Amino acid sequence: MYAVIKTGGKQYKVAAGETIKVELLSADVGAEVVLDQVLALGNGAELKVGAPLVAGASVKATVVSHGKHDKVRIFKMRRRKHYKKSQGHRQNFTELQINSVNG
Repeated sequence: MYAVIKTGGKQYKVAAGETIKVELLSADVGAEVVLDQVLALGNGAELKVGAPLVAGASVKATVVSHGKHDKVRIFKMRRRKHYKKSQGHRQNFTELQINSVNG
C-alpha cells in the first residue's frame, strides 16, 4: 500500500518502510509524527483519490534526523558591466522513516 502525501508545499509518494527527506519539521529526533494530508491512496491497481484530501487517511512516521542538503551555488553575471555576484544556499531537511500507511 502506498500514499501520496503533502508536506512543506511538496508532494511525496511513500510506502511503509521507506525513508524520505522532507522540509524541516519542528519535531525531536525519535518522535513519531502523523502526516494527515493524504492526497491519494493506492493498493496495487486500486487507487483512491481525495478531493482534495482522502477522509480518515493518515501516514505515521518517525523522525530519524535533521540536517542540511548539499550546497547550491548561485552565480549571477552581466557581461561587459563589471557585475558578478556569487552566493550559496543549503536547505534544511528532516529525514523520516515511514512506519505505516492507514487508509
